[in-house]
This record gives sequence, C-alpha cells and structure tokens, in this order.
Amino acid sequence: MAIAVFVIFVALILAISAYTSRKAATVGGYFVANSSVPWGVNGIAFAGGYLSVASFLGIAGLIAFFGYDGFLYSIGFLAGWIVALFVIAEPMKRMGTFTFSDALNRNFSRPGIQLAAGLSVLVVSLFYLVPQMVGAGVLVEPLLGIPHFWGVIIVGTVVIVLVAGGGMTSTTYVQFFNGGLLLTFAAVLTIAVLVRGVDTAERPTEEGVAGLESYHFDEIPFEMVEGRPVADLRGAQTTARHAVVDRNTGDETSVFYRVSHLVEATPVDQGTFTANVKGRTARFDQSRAARDGWTMEEHDGHTYVRVAEWFLVVDATGSRGTLVETQSRTTRANGSILVNGAPESGANRPRQMGGIAEIPADLGSRTGPVGPLRLLAVLSDRSTTVLRPRSVAFTSTDGDAVTIFYEERVAGSTFMRPGLMFPLEAREGEPAVTTLLNRLNFISLMLALFLGTSALPHILIRYYTVPSAEAARKSTIVAIGGIGLFYILTMYLGVGALASGAINPETSNMSAPLLARSFGEVLFAIISGIAFTTVLATVSGLIMAASGAVAHDLMGNLLRREVSDHAKVLAGRIVAVIVGVIGIVLGILFRGMNVSFLVGWAFAVAASANLPALVLMLFWKRTTGTGIIASILVGIIASVGLILLSPDMWARYGLDPATAPMPINQPGIVSIPLSFIVLVVVSLATRQRDATPA
Repeated sequence: MAIAVFVIFVALILAISAYTSRKAATVGGYFVANSSVPWGVNGIAFAGGYLSVASFLGIAGLIAFFGYDGFLYSIGFLAGWIVALFVIAEPMKRMGTFTFSDALNRNFSRPGIQLAAGLSVLVVSLFYLVPQMVGAGVLVEPLLGIPHFWGVIIVGTVVIVLVAGGGMTSTTYVQFFNGGLLLTFAAVLTIAVLVRGVDTAERPTEEGVAGLESYHFDEIPFEMVEGRPVADLRGAQTTARHAVVDRNTGDETSVFYRVSHLVEATPVDQGTFTANVKGRTARFDQSRAARDGWTMEEHDGHTYVRVAEWFLVVDATGSRGTLVETQSRTTRANGSILVNGAPESGANRPRQMGGIAEIPADLGSRTGPVGPLRLLAVLSDRSTTVLRPRSVAFTSTDGDAVTIFYEERVAGSTFMRPGLMFPLEAREGEPAVTTLLNRLNFISLMLALFLGTSALPHILIRYYTVPSAEAARKSTIVAIGGIGLFYILTMYLGVGALASGAINPETSNMSAPLLARSFGEVLFAIISGIAFTTVLATVSGLIMAASGAVAHDLMGNLLRREVSDHAKVLAGRIVAVIVGVIGIVLGILFRGMNVSFLVGWAFAVAASANLPALVLMLFWKRTTGTGIIASILVGIIASVGLILLSPDMWARYGLDPATAPMPINQPGIVSIPLSFIVLVVVSLATRQRDATPA
C-alpha cells in the first residue's frame, strides 16, 4: 500500500512537470512563470513551499519530544509572515523582475550587488536544502524499506527532473498541490487524534502483526549486593555502570546498569539461532559471536543466547530499587552494531516509545473522544503523567559508543509549559552565565525565525510570479491563513504522537508519519506520500532560487558580457542539477539531526545576509550600493562562521561542545545586528563617493 501511494504521488508530480514544461522555454516562463499565477493559487503555493519538512515532520516531532517548547518554533515561523505582509510583499513585486538581486540593485545598477546577492541566495538555499534532504531520507527509509541515503538520492533525482524540466510553473503547481494536501490531511489526522482521545492502556511486550505497537518496558525489583544490583533475570551478570551527572551540582541524576542475561534461543539452521528481544525476533549467527560480543550457552537441555542490555534505576531506597528496561544502540569498537544487545537487522530495530501513564482519576483509564481544548486540558493537568522519550549517549569503558533510549515520567503540567527544550529558568546550582546563555540562545532563535521568513530566497521569488503588487499582498494574506491553520494542527499531531506511543526514539522526525501509521497503513501511506511531496515542493523552490541566482545574477556579471535568454535557461537547468547533487550529499552527511533545528540555522543565515539590505534599501534613503554589498557579505560570513563554531557543530566534529568558541547554537542575535550596523556604517562612510542616483 505504502509503495503504491508513493508511486502515485511521484507520477502525479512528474505529470505536472511534464504538462507545464512547455511554459519554461523563455526566461520569464522558466524563472517566474511569466508572472501569470493567480493570487489564490500563489497563496496556497506559498504555504506548500513554506511548510517544509521542518514544519510537517520537525515541529510535530519537537512537540512530541519537548511539549510546549516545540510549538515555539511554529510561533516563530508564523510571526515572520507579518514582516512579509507589511514590509516586503508589495515592494518586492514593484522593484524586481526575476530574482532577489533585482530589487536590491534597482537604484544602484552595481554588478557587485548582484554578485553578493547571488552568492547569498546560493548559501541560504544550500543551508535550507540540508534539512529537507535529511527529512526525505527519514521518510523514504520506512516507506520503501531502503537505507536513508537511497531515500535522499531518490528525492534529489525527482526534484532535479522536476525543476530542470518544468521551471517555476512546474514548481508553483507542485507547491499548490502540496499545500492543499497538507492542510486537508493534517486536519484529517487531527480529527482522528481527537476521536481516539487519551488512554493509559498497558502496552504489549510482543510486537503485533503490523509492528505498530510501542513497547511495555518491564520493571524488575532488585537488591544491591556487594555494590551490584541483583535482579530476577536468568543468569544475570552486571557488567557495567553509567551515571548521568548534573554538571552544576555534581549529583547523579540517572543511573544505568548493563546486565547480561540469558534469552532462550531457537535453532534455525547450522550455527544460526533466533531469540525474542524486546518482542522482536533477532537473528544470531555463531560465526559472528565474537565480533558482536554475545555467547551461546546450554542449560538443562535448552539453548540460550547471552545478551547485554541496559537498565535504568528508579525508586532506589537503601539497598533496594527497581530496574526498568531501556533500549540501546551500541556501536562496538570493531564496527559491529547491536540493538538491545542483539545484532542490528531489519527485524531487530528499536521499538516505538512514548505514551500516557496516568490521567486525572475522574476520567478512569481513557477519555474517549475529546474536543481540541479538552485534549490540551487533560494533557496539561498536573495529575497526568507523560512518558517522555529521552536518550543519553556515551562511550563505555570497552570503547563502545552507546546510546540508551528510555522513558522519563513527566507531569503533564511540566510537559505542556516552557522549559524542556529551552531552559530559561535557572536550575539548581547553575551558574548565572549559563542561564544567560540559555536565554540568549532562545532569543537568538526567535529573532532568526521572525526575521528570516521575509529573507528566504524561495519565498521572495514567489512575489514575481503574480501580475501585480496587489496580487502579491493578497497571496500573502492567503498564505498566512493557511500556514496559521496548519501550525495549530501540528500541535495536535505532536501531542497525538506522544499519547499514541508512536515515537521513534532515534529520530523525532518520524512522529507524524508513525502517528498516521497507528491509525492504519492507508493513512500512513497517504501521510508519508504527502510528506514526500512536501520535500519536493520546498526543495524545488530552493533549487529554482539557486538556479536563478547563478543564471541571472552571477553568470552575466562574472562573464562580463550579455547572456542570451536561451543560455540563461540552459544555465539555470544545469545549476539545478548541480545544486541538487550537492543537496543529496549534504542530506546524507547530516542524517540524524532534527530538521527544524537545521532550518533554524537557515533562517539565521537568511536574516543576517538578506534582510538588512532589503529593509534599509526600502526605508533608509542614505543606503549605498557599497553598504549593501558589505552588509550581505558580513551577514554571510558572520552567520555561517558562528554556526561552524557552535556547540552543536563542535559535537559533530567529535569535540567537547563545552569548549566551542561560540557559546550558543543560534548566531542570529550577533550576526543580524552586525549586518545592520555594517550597512549603516559603510553607507555613511561611502555616501559622498557612492551617492544613490536620483
């Protein structure tokens, strides 16, 4: 079913591209759809292009993992459209023809402005392209049962064909198609969540036929003997301990023990056995036993496999407590990978997590169908207990890279208020400077989201596809309505995924599709197909922007001669292929990072490089061409440089994030004001030499 729906969606999109390709022969047709798109269609296309995987997959995932804090991304993304409506929409249509640089360069006729603006569009487009391609791989992996990198390659290839063949007309109607589907089926999925309501039913230990159920983690009493927990597990041996230590107080906040124990095995053929691990059938090959770190044992005429699993200590009092099952992924020093102590395979992978352990007593064990406000009220109640997925990664004493996935019991009143993702309040023992940096990081993110929307190249070029400034304003209003409705719906998708136990602990990006899957394969296939078209819609817009920047802005200025319309269209198509290939490579390299987080960086780069030049060019008469060039270049260098020096990138380099030169992850609070300041200072310094023509 899923594959059939996927093929249907791809076929529809390619059909749209083929139908509209005849309109892409001219420069105007290829780059701006001949400025003939109706404002209503453009408004929905705005929504279809803007509501990227960061919105559909990323925000729903962040809400599922972090509650209210994940929804703050929605607020930032939507608020940015106010700037677009009141500041950018009509001036962009009046001042430009094909690209962002047309508007900036209208009063100056400086090749340097077109070069700088073209470079900026390329950089921002690539930054925004990365999370879309990451999301593409995450989607296609479970949909088609293929590795992540093949998912990225498939999406990249389809987009290259789409853009290179159909240009902006094709991109517009793919985005329109996607926007309509997103709004319709997000509403359908939200209604399904409300009808299901909230329940505290015990989850199974054995996986069902469809493999959809989240897992019931057993709780096993233990007693400490000679410093080691002794629990009722067959042949249990405690082999390692790991504690999570609060860096501010030095207290141990979580303690885990690695316990090896015996699981009954069933012979399959010579030297091969299967065993039940977390309700799934894992396969063990004796020829790999030494490499994978497990052993076979015979006891009382039965064959057992000894596997090592991690357990979380809870309710520890004196020498007694409880060990709670967790899940784990271990990459051994020799390169082999174990999931929950057994070799990784298509059948043995982490189980879904999340759920609701308790709801207000007067509701019993389930609410039944609820209204939108009632659902939020139940989840926000202090007597509601949420099972929130968490993870901790470390290197064991054996040199193995270990990631443990466990469920943290959190009060609903805590989950549905700020603080889980953005710790704005001072925590016990936390230095004042750390609290300040946390707050600055949050402000920096919100600043980038608020100001970045109006500076995204694939949003700006949409204003050139309508016939008039009035149509640009009307299409922006339609976009705000559609986008605002969608972000309200994502809140229910996120909390619905958590309440349904439909969370992949390894990536928050699959929360919405897995929620759909909990209602059946048909809805899962449709939602995954829509998410796929979402990637195509956004990526096609980005590649169109990059294509226009190179063919229209960079090529003519670098070659220093007039370029024919045919050559521009050909160059645009070639650039579409090149940028698509680069996007594929980056999408593979950045696998595992949350797409909304990555998009936050793209917004910061856009707001730093593009917005100061655009706003001051429109509203400050002393702006000079040299000031615009300096502002764009400083904005690019500052934002990208600070991102590369941030704690999260430091971790990607394999270094300690605490030693990163940039103490916060979001650069906007530094790079955006810096770009404005540079533009003002340079414009004042070059006013006499570089006067704006009357």
